[in-house]
Amino acid sequence: MIFMTGSTGFVGKPLSAKLKESGLELKVLSRYLHNEYDTVVCDLQSDMIPDDVMKGVETVYHLAAFSHDMRDANKIKDQYQKVNVDATVKLAQLAVISNVKRFVFVSSVKAGGRSPLGLCAGERDQNDPEGVYGETKREAELALLKIGKESGMCINIIRPSLVYGPNVKGNLQAMFSGIKRGWFPPLPETNNKRSMIHVDDLVRAILLISSKDCVNGEIFIATDGEHYSSRGIYNTMCHVLGKKVPRWSVPKFLFQTVSLINLGIKYKINKLLGDDCYSSAKLEALGFTAQKTLKDLNETSL
Repeated sequence: MIFMTGSTGFVGKPLSAKLKESGLELKVLSRYLHNEYDTVVCDLQSDMIPDDVMKGVETVYHLAAFSHDMRDANKIKDQYQKVNVDATVKLAQLAVISNVKRFVFVSSVKAGGRSPLGLCAGERDQNDPEGVYGETKREAELALLKIGKESGMCINIIRPSLVYGPNVKGNLQAMFSGIKRGWFPPLPETNNKRSMIHVDDLVRAILLISSKDCVNGEIFIATDGEHYSSRGIYNTMCHVLGKKVPRWSVPKFLFQTVSLINLGIKYKINKLLGDDCYSSAKLEALGFTAQKTLKDLNETSL
């Protein structure tokens, strides 16, 4: 039996569909009852996880997380802690008790932080996690690795780069909507490097990892193997929307000037125009090759 959290999320929906297609028996933990799957109704922010939730389970896919909240993350850090750390640890502990063989945790590249000097970070390049989300994901990773080492349960961790695809949320959707409505400014070409992965390829990566003989405690970064500049992403979205790509751009020095207003704005501009590059060479060594890139998008696929 397969157990899964986050089955209704952006990545969880296509993953649960693939698992169902394979004919595997699937149990999901969700805030709401689902007719398609055996459902354990539980809100990870407020409910106690039933002790027998892992009975008969062989593999766990843990995707549920607290993210994309528009409020000041530091003011709601306790919610990030409850879902991203406490619930993850509890699920792993229950999995050990129920003799689960493999626990696959979908983390984030933010847990590893950015690589210095504009290089593309690999799994060994552990820096300060990015923001509260990255910090709590890293804390959960470390707790899982400890549980795996002490119990022998196979722990595999996958760190996706920026995920895109149908119904994407967050900054990428904001950029897409802004370009569509005509208010998002043409970005300067800074030749920065950003890593991304299509949601369908991420699902393939997750399933690939869980199909291999387990080496306990392995972390894998997932990207589509391409490096995108922010201006390149902007141009691609214009093409997807059938909009003419502007021949001009807002000068970089204007963004730099605006970033002097406060640290919050500076952080957002650095996120927009800076490097966010990662290597998925380790995952590719397992046999993974992305089937989609940002160029394959159309208006209905974002």
